Amino acid sequence: MAKKQFKAESKKLMDMMINSIYTHKEIFLRELISNASDALDKLYFRSLTDDSITLNREDYQIMLSIDKDHRTLTIEDNGCGMTDKELETNLGTIARSGSLDFKTENKSDDVNIIGQFGVGFYSAFMVSDNVVVKSRAYGADQAYAWSSSGVDGYTIEPCFKDDFGTKIIIHIKDDTENENYSDFLEQYTIMSLVKKYSDFIRYPIRMMWETNKLKEGSEDEYEKVTELRTLNSMIPLWKKSKSEIEKEEYNSFYRDQYSDWEEPARVIHTKVEGNATYSALLYIPKRAPFDYYSKNFEKGLQLYSSGVMIMEKCADLLPDYFSFVKGLVDSEDLSLNISREMLQHDRQLKIIATNIEKKIRSELLKMQKDDREAYEEFFSAFGTQLKFGMYDDYGTNKDKLADLVMFTSSNDKKLTTLQEYHDRMKEGQNTIYYACGETADKIDMLPQTELVKEKGYEILYLTENVDEFALQVLASYKDKTFTNISTENLDLDTEEEKDRLKRFNEENSAVLGVMKEALGDRVTAVRFTNRLKTHPVCLVTEGFMSLEMEKVLQQMPGNTGAKAEVIMEINKDHPIAAKLNSLLADPDTLDKYTKILYAQARLIEGLTVDNPTELSNMICELMI
Repeated sequence: MAKKQFKAESKKLMDMMINSIYTHKEIFLRELISNASDALDKLYFRSLTDDSITLNREDYQIMLSIDKDHRTLTIEDNGCGMTDKELETNLGTIARSGSLDFKTENKSDDVNIIGQFGVGFYSAFMVSDNVVVKSRAYGADQAYAWSSSGVDGYTIEPCFKDDFGTKIIIHIKDDTENENYSDFLEQYTIMSLVKKYSDFIRYPIRMMWETNKLKEGSEDEYEKVTELRTLNSMIPLWKKSKSEIEKEEYNSFYRDQYSDWEEPARVIHTKVEGNATYSALLYIPKRAPFDYYSKNFEKGLQLYSSGVMIMEKCADLLPDYFSFVKGLVDSEDLSLNISREMLQHDRQLKIIATNIEKKIRSELLKMQKDDREAYEEFFSAFGTQLKFGMYDDYGTNKDKLADLVMFTSSNDKKLTTLQEYHDRMKEGQNTIYYACGETADKIDMLPQTELVKEKGYEILYLTENVDEFALQVLASYKDKTFTNISTENLDLDTEEEKDRLKRFNEENSAVLGVMKEALGDRVTAVRFTNRLKTHPVCLVTEGFMSLEMEKVLQQMPGNTGAKAEVIMEINKDHPIAAKLNSLLADPDTLDKYTKILYAQARLIEGLTVDNPTELSNMICELMI
C-alpha cells in the first residue's frame, strides 16, 4: 500500500511535536496509557446503552509487554478499537483527537476522557523509530494496521487481530552517546513510570513480570518465573470519601509520595464543585526540608487531570508564603494546550489556587486553636516564611497572614499571636509594644525594657531579621499601632513628667552640647530621659529605621550604607547625670565619659564598638 503523508502543514510541524513539546522523553508512556484508558472509557460508555456489549467493568484492562530481542514495547487495550477510517482520521492528522470529539458529543459524568488534544500519541516517536498500531473496532470483523517511522508518512492496511481493541507496538531506538533508550525495555523502568504518571488510571495496567525464585526443594538454585502483575493502584486516595480513609493511609501516602520519614503536621483533604471542580490532598510537614530556605528549593503541587499526573510541581497553585505545603490537585476542568504538559493560565487555575490558599489559611488557624503544641512546632519550622510573606510584595498579603504569625511575649517567654496580645491589652492602651534583639534573654537586658514592663505593658520580642520589617509593613493590628520601645516614639510619661524632663534638658543644655560635639555625626542628639529606671544610658532612634533594621540591611548584599538616626539618652535620675554636670569645667574628661557611655550603649544594643583600643585606653586612664 502506498505511503500517505500526514495531513499537517509541514513535516517541520511533525518534527516539532516529536522533539519540542515534551520536557521528558519518558512522558510517552503516560500518553499512550492515557489513550488506552480513553478507548476503554468509550467502550464502557457504550455498554451503558448497548446490551450487545457483554464485558463487565472488571474485564477492561491495559496490557504492557517487553521484547528485548526485537527492542519492542507493546501497549494493548480491549477498548473500542478503531476502523481504518478512524485510524486515518485520528492518527493521520496531527492534533486531531477522537477523544475530544467523543467528549463533545457525549456530555456525561459517567466517563472521563483524558486525551483530548490529539498530540500525545506522537510522543512515542521520541523514543522509537517505528510505531505500529493494530486496531479492530468493537463489532467489526476486520482489523487494520497503521504504521509509521515518523515524518516520512504512514501506511494503513488490513491485518489480523483476533479480538477487538488496540495494540501499539513501538520499536525502541538504538542507544546513543547521550541517550540510553534501552532503559525503556527494562521492566522496573516501565513499572516506575506507571507508578509515577499513571498509578491512578481506573483500569488495571498489567504486565507479565519476570522474577527469580528458589526452586522448590532447593536452598541455592533459582529459576525464572513469570507471573501476571498489576502495576497501578487504580483508586486515587483523594477520590475516596474521607470517612473511608484511615489516618495511617494518609500518612503512608505522604511518606511514600514525598519522601518524608515523619508523619505530617496536618492533612487537608477537600473536594470542591462549582466554578472549578477539583479534589485536593494537601499536607503540611512538621519540619522544613534541608534546602527549604535556599534558592534550590522548588515549590509546587502535583497536578492531575482525571487521575493522570500532568505536572510534577505546579508552582501557580501555591503562593510563596505557603510554599512549604506538599500535595496534589486533581481537576477535570483545567484547559490543557497542545499536550498535557503545557497548562494554560486560565480562570479555573486561578480559582483553584485562590481556594487552596484560603483552605490552607483556615486549616492553619484551626490547628493554632485546636492543637497549639502542633502549631508552635509547625511555626518554628515555617514561621519565618509566613513573616516574609507579610513583608513581600509591598505587604499585599499582610492581612491574610497577620493572624498566623507569632512572637515571643515578655509575659512568659512563650509564643503569642497578635490577637492574643490584643486581647490582653490594658484599658486605654493604643499601641502594641515590641523590642528587637538576637534572643529574648538579650532583649530582656535592654535598658528600655525595664520601664515598659514596670508600667504593666506586654512586649513582643522580635528575634528574627524579618520580624520588624513585617510589623512595619503591617502598620497596625485592629486599629492598634506598633511601637518599638527603642525609638523616640515611646510615650509613657505623663504631661507633668514631660514638662519636668523638658526643663531638665534645657537647664543642662551646655553639658549636652559638649557631649554631642564629642560624638559628632555618630548621633543626631544627646539628651536626658525618663525612659530608664536603673540603667545609665541607652540608644534610641528617630524615623522609620531602627538599629535592628540597620544591622539587617548592612548584612544584605548590595548594602547601601543606610543608617539609623541615633539619639543617645542618659538617665536623668542616675548618679551619672550629676557626674556629667560636674565635668562641664573639665572638657577632656567629659569627652572620655561621653565616648565610654556611647560605647556601652552600643554594646548593650549588640552593636560593635567603633574603636575598642581607644575605649580600653580611656577606661584605664579614668581608673588610674
